[in-house]
Amino acid sequence: MAPEKIKLLCEEYYEKVVGLRHQFHMNPELGHEEVETSKAVSEILKGLGFEVTENIEKTGVVGLLKGKYPGKTLMLRADMDALPIQESTGLEYASRVKGKMHACGHDGHTANLLGVAMILSQMRDDLHGTVKFVFQPDEEYDSGAKAMVNLGVLENPRVDAAFGLHFWGSVPEGEVYIKGGPFMAAPDKFIFKVIGKGGHAAMPHLCVDPIMITVQAINNMQSIISRKKNPFNPAVVSYCSLNAISEYNTIPDVVEVTGTIRTFDTDLRNWIIKEMEETLKGITQSQGADYEFVIAEDFALPPVVNDYSLAELVKNAARKVLREEQVIEPKEPSMGAEDFAFFSEKVPSCFFFVGIAPEGKEVVHHSPEFQWDDRNLKNSMLVMSQAAIDYLDGGIN
Repeated sequence: MAPEKIKLLCEEYYEKVVGLRHQFHMNPELGHEEVETSKAVSEILKGLGFEVTENIEKTGVVGLLKGKYPGKTLMLRADMDALPIQESTGLEYASRVKGKMHACGHDGHTANLLGVAMILSQMRDDLHGTVKFVFQPDEEYDSGAKAMVNLGVLENPRVDAAFGLHFWGSVPEGEVYIKGGPFMAAPDKFIFKVIGKGGHAAMPHLCVDPIMITVQAINNMQSIISRKKNPFNPAVVSYCSLNAISEYNTIPDVVEVTGTIRTFDTDLRNWIIKEMEETLKGITQSQGADYEFVIAEDFALPPVVNDYSLAELVKNAARKVLREEQVIEPKEPSMGAEDFAFFSEKVPSCFFFVGIAPEGKEVVHHSPEFQWDDRNLKNSMLVMSQAAIDYLDGGIN
């Protein structure tokens, strides 16, 4: 009876969850500033009779739902933070805060998990174990997940498994993407400088031109991916900013480049970093320049790797509440990154995508025009609720 009951409860709470999503969307808060969001979350969880712990990593909230019967502890996670983007969607519930916007779906993640809390609170007499609802600050920039792990969020009670989701703009509406193994990439931010000798553009022979050296370095670094790496082990290196402060007739002293490396394999990641620095070193030294090369460790995340058995459990749960053709195992993982990785690194986990792309159109994340239809909340609530019930009922050992 669980799927039928979950569907009825989803319909019952749907409008309330939509209202919460709109509330969060109109009042976006950046990472570690989610004060009003966390207050709303706490009030709802307390109203449902949960044990609530507040102010974890400043604004994080944890709610415990204890089932009637003993059993394992399952963690469900939602991130709450918005982005420093000026919204231009024209929605009735558009952001009321200048320069801040929910442009990645975290308003929906928070509302969805509250909806799941409402559903499961009505089924606590059927629950074997405990559900730990984790509402996390600052996924986007400073890894609230890592901080919460370090603060012991996976303990007291100890978490046996974890589920999370993301509304995803390249997945068609109505579909959910679930895959065991590597699911999202580890991102690294690199910063390198080419340090030359500036001077007048009319006399380049008296200079050591860092712009020309930088161009050579980037072109040569691209061959690391295209010619040196095994093509069956995926990776991406993107050069995303070049900064050379100067005038039209002046060769600068320094060029700074920033970018990102995306990998699923730790050995490959380390090899790419080593190859990039050696390439940069060789080119700068041959041209009489110097260099600096840094990996920003504060931005480093592990990959999101799904437990194969849990992924199968979530797929089977999704098939109970959706049609068979709506449940998709993608052929490839995503090169996007998620700090849910810090949870999946510690406990068996499954992270999945809920589609929000209208037919024939991709929804671009981190865009001023990012928007998606509320109806997608139904799929997220259904799948996560059913997956939680199935896990606690002993769907996996």
